[in-house]
Parts: sequence; structure tokens; C-alpha cells
Amino acid sequence: MKRSLIILITTCFLVALSFTLANAKDTKNPLLKQWNTPFNTPPFKQIKTSHYLPAIAEGIRQQKEEIDAIVNSSEKPTYKNTIEAMEKSGRLLIKVNRVFDAMNSAITNEEMQKAAEKIVSLISKHTNDIYLNDKLFKRIKSIYDEKENLGLTEEQKTVLQNYYLDFTGGGANLNSDDKEKLRKINDELALLVLKFGNNVRKENSKFELVVDNKSDLKGLPDASVQAAFEKAMAKGIKGKWIFTIDKPTLIPFLQYSENRGLREKMYKAYMSRGNNNDELDNKKIFSRIISLRVEKAKLLGYKRYSDFVLQRRMAKTPENVMKFLNELWSPTVNRAKSEAGEMQKIIDQEGDNFKLQPWDWWFYAEKVKKNKYSLDEEMLRPYFKLENVINGAFTVANKLWGIKFIERKDIQIYHPEVKVYEVKESSGKHIGILYTDYFPRESKTSGAWCGAFREQNMLDGKSVTPLVYNVGNFSKPTSDKPALLSVDEVRTLFHEFGHALHTLFQNIHYPSAAAVPADFVELPSQIMENWSIQPEVLRMYANHYKTGQVIPQELISKISNSKYFNQGFETLEALAASILDMDYHILSDTTEIEVEKFEKESLQKMGLIPEILPRYTTTNFIHIATWGYESGYYSYLWSAILDSDAFEAFSEKGLFDQSTAKSFRENILEKAGSEPLMPLYIKFRGREPGIEALLRQRGLN
Repeated sequence: MKRSLIILITTCFLVALSFTLANAKDTKNPLLKQWNTPFNTPPFKQIKTSHYLPAIAEGIRQQKEEIDAIVNSSEKPTYKNTIEAMEKSGRLLIKVNRVFDAMNSAITNEEMQKAAEKIVSLISKHTNDIYLNDKLFKRIKSIYDEKENLGLTEEQKTVLQNYYLDFTGGGANLNSDDKEKLRKINDELALLVLKFGNNVRKENSKFELVVDNKSDLKGLPDASVQAAFEKAMAKGIKGKWIFTIDKPTLIPFLQYSENRGLREKMYKAYMSRGNNNDELDNKKIFSRIISLRVEKAKLLGYKRYSDFVLQRRMAKTPENVMKFLNELWSPTVNRAKSEAGEMQKIIDQEGDNFKLQPWDWWFYAEKVKKNKYSLDEEMLRPYFKLENVINGAFTVANKLWGIKFIERKDIQIYHPEVKVYEVKESSGKHIGILYTDYFPRESKTSGAWCGAFREQNMLDGKSVTPLVYNVGNFSKPTSDKPALLSVDEVRTLFHEFGHALHTLFQNIHYPSAAAVPADFVELPSQIMENWSIQPEVLRMYANHYKTGQVIPQELISKISNSKYFNQGFETLEALAASILDMDYHILSDTTEIEVEKFEKESLQKMGLIPEILPRYTTTNFIHIATWGYESGYYSYLWSAILDSDAFEAFSEKGLFDQSTAKSFRENILEKAGSEPLMPLYIKFRGREPGIEALLRQRGLN
């Protein structure tokens, strides 16, 4: 997932704060100084949590002065003195907030979370003051109305349109009373969104399954048992094992534990996050979020919140999204029913008298895989040592575009597990910096994502190079083994690396042209997953962690033969989550809903089989509550059409065909959001994509 930082946050809560100018201009604050570090990277060793608030306050003060100068100019509004001036404003604010946003996700603590509430509050007032500034909007609108007569480049047109839509979507056209209503809605939404995300993070760390009977470990891989033992020892608990619900612990437990009762307990703990009727419960919070989003949409002149959001995405309308999801539904649910039938058959053959349940799926899916393909997840892990997988991703990028990755130990890091690489062209020219942070910890948000401390631009006539980070929660090393990844973790690493390449290769003039709609931004990430398990690529990096032996052809063949395995399940849980998301955001009534009842009715209406639940349930669906994917979770499947079609271009001409790679870089990766996206895709592929490639890729045709 790509977490594009939104500096002008429109949904934040206003808290009264007092900062003296002396505090804001503290000369000892490293965030307020020029960073005299390699490539002007953040000086993490000097930054303290107490530095962020005064630095943000000073950033806001500076941008206010810059905007006042734009608004009060006596010159006729022009692209240069208004739009470009806006692009140049707020540099300190952007710099500081990018670092804070990253740290609050990767190494958060109570002090940082308290600071976050105040920071988003400061930015909220600042943002509303900008979007609701009548004089500023009049200048932007006057330029927008003349856009066809100004001789603008495609990128300039895109940037101008983005500003116009940002302001109209931010309430610039509203009357004074409605502007005040919008401020209040944004204020309340911010607190709710922040609290929802904090609750999910706390739930991830809260649950622990303590096992004190060795017989309850039956079936679990040695690595999982050892990791649980070490986790207990770290907490001062001897002779026991602790299992948590972070993905590297949860998935192997569901796949291999022979204790069905414990599988159910682990699964339900994960799926019920935010739904335990305690201080971390998210039901009322989410219900209020949806109600406020409907109210906001209506205030801005839209019937539904999805109408408001989708106008700026490739899909354009909720009807187009639902049409797409429904086209996928029938072939997917039929495949999932077939998969469930195979598992139920095994249950019956083993003499067990129960019906397959969601917490059984992973366990019996592994049995099907072993029976049909003689393949077991744990057979593959020894070949997927983390360092080898990273090298594999780097090798693919090198063969496609000639770029090189050089580890830099002279660049400051924010946690001992972080590594830093300089990225260079084949000529040796510097491209950017890549940070990697791959292991779970209590202070880190769950999931995997890509972001940037700084994005590329050429606003001042010279290229500012990017500082990009990839963050994950992969299987950790134990005392006797290195970090050995699952196939899913391998794909996820390549996925986030694809986002990183998108940001590293970006070649645009204006900073705001970096924004890419959610239903296109997953193309560069998802296409990279395709290379991760190609036989030719596996032979490049999949070496046994003990012997160094290249993965044998026998295992490669088994991976290839099982490529359609479990695709019904994987696609259906994503489809169900996407439809649930849309059902919430096509509501047109501001009445607060009962979340559990609504979710149940949604699943029944879509016809989801009882053996599968959506990838996320409402109370922990952080993508649509806090990460900006509301009315947008479909984007992963929408982008899957693009990535499967795009990868077929490489399959047809060769995995590392240089002309295809060059075209993909120039038309897709370098352009970011600077031009209309479908024409760019057609330049690369020669035509629009169709759903057929996706169906072929997943065996759903």
C-alpha cells in the first residue's frame, strides 16, 4: 500500500494550543535547521518527540506568510504568481510532517500519539483557513477559467485542476454558514479517524495466546514454536509460549496448528479487533465517521460520499465500481465454492463431524496443497531468507532498468532494524535513497506500506531527489534461524518495492503532480509481484539459507503448478471487503447505523459463502477508516486488471525486455500523476486494458 502523505489534511480536530514564537523558533530544534547530512536525510539521532510540535507551528506560520503574500499581491493572477507560488509554499511544514507521519506509524508511543492529536489539530485549522480563503480561491478560479488560453503543459493543467478540485472539495464555494458547518464536520472526523487507527494498533498488541501445554503446539513449525518461546522469555515467562496476532505469527498458526479450538481463538481475536465492547471498541466511532461523511458530501452538493470521492479516480462513479466488482463476483465465488468443497471432503474423509469454518480455511488449504501439489509452505521458507529476497528485488530492478542499490551505513536511521540504500542509475548518477524496515514490533502499525520523507521535483530548476521508505511486518529471525519469509511475504516485499520504484523514478516538475489516484497507484506495486515467483527470477535469488543451494527445479515446478491454488479465496475476501466498503459509502442518509447489523446484511446481500469472511471486518478496516481508501478498496482489484495486462506485455516479449521496460518507466513510473492516466497506459500498452488478463492470471476464466 502506498501511503501518500496529505499535508493539507481536511479532516482534523481543532484543539486550543498556545505556542510562543520563541518556542517555534528554537534554534536547538534539528527540524528547524538545514540538514547537513548525506543527501539531506533526516538527522534521526538528534530528533526528539518534543521537537515536532514547535516545528509544525513554525512551518504553519511560514506558510501563512507565504499565502498572505499571494493573496495580497496587486498583480493580476497568473500561473507563476499564484499556482507556482502555492507549490513553493509550506516547505518546512511538509518536511517536518513527512518525518512525523512516518515515525508515528513505525515507532510510535504515547507521547507521540498525544502530539499527533495536537499536530493534526493545528494543520486542520491551517488547512481550512487555506481552502476557505475567498481571495485565494478567486485567484485560482480566474486562472482555471482561462486554462485553455494559457499555453499550459499537460502537467501544469493537471496541477491547476488539482488545486481547483482541492478548493471546491474543501468548501470554497460554500456560503459562510455552510463553511462553518464543514469546519465542525472536519474537526470531529479528525478525532474519530485518529482514535479508530490508534484503537486498531493497540488491539494488535493487546491480544496474547499463552500456551503452557506442549501438546497444544502439535503441528506448528519449529520456527513458530521457537519464536513464541523467545517472545515469552522476553516477557519473563519461562516454560511457556506466547502467540500474538501479527501476521507472521497468526498465519502459520492458522495453517498448521492441529488444535482447532486454538485456531478459532486466534482467528476470532484478529477478526474482532475493535469489536470487543471495551475502551478500544470502534463500532460507534465508525458509525459516526460514516454519518459525518454523508453529511459532508451533501454539504458539498453530492448525494453520497462515494460520488464525492470517485470523481477524481479512474472509476469515476460508484456504478462503475459496482459493475466491475459484480463482473468478478460470479467466477470468483464459483471457484471459492469449489475450493471449500475440496476442504470439506478432507474433513469428512478424516472422520470429523463439522462443517468448514473461516478459521479452518488456512489449515485445510495447506492439506489440499500438499495432496494436490506435494507442496508445503514450510518447504519453501528455507529458500526465502529475507536478505536473499531483498537482493532478488534489487536484481529484477537492475535487469529491467540497470539501476544499482548500495547499502549506506553513514546515513542515520530511526531504529536498529532499519537499513538504508543509495539508488543509482547504471551511469552512476544518484536517483534517491531507500530505507527498509521489515520486522513487527509493538510500536509499529500492522501491515506494509511505502512512503517518502521527500519526493522528487524540479520546482527550482534543479532536481530534488527522493527519500523513500518501505515498511513491513515480516517473519523475524530467531536465535537459531535468520528471517525466513513465506511466499505471501515475498510477494508483499516485491509489492512495496514496486511502490518505492514508482517514487524513485518519478520525474516531474511540480510536487503536487506526484498525487496518483488510488485505483492506479497499485499498478506499479502489483506488477512487481509477478516477477517474484517467475522460475527465471527464483533461480536468481532463492538460495537455501544453510547450503546456498539454488531452489531445485522440482520445487519451482510445484510453485508453477499451484499458481491458481486458493485464488478463489484470495480474490473473494478482497471482493467482499471492497463491496462492504462501497455499501457503507453509497449511503445517502446521515442516520447513524448499527455497524454489526449493517455488515451482516451487506454480506448476506452480496451472497458471500459462510466459509469466508471479508479480508477486514468493519471495526478494523483501517484502509477505509483512516488510510484514505474509503470508496477505494476496490482499487487493488481495479489495478489488478492493469497489472495483469501490463505484465503480459513483458511475458510476450521477455521478462526483461529492454524496450518494454523503458516504455513502462517513461510512461507509467516517471509520470506519476502529472498527466491523464489512461492515455499514458495506452502509450505503454497500445490499447486499453481488459478484464480477461486478470481472469487468466487467477485461473477464473
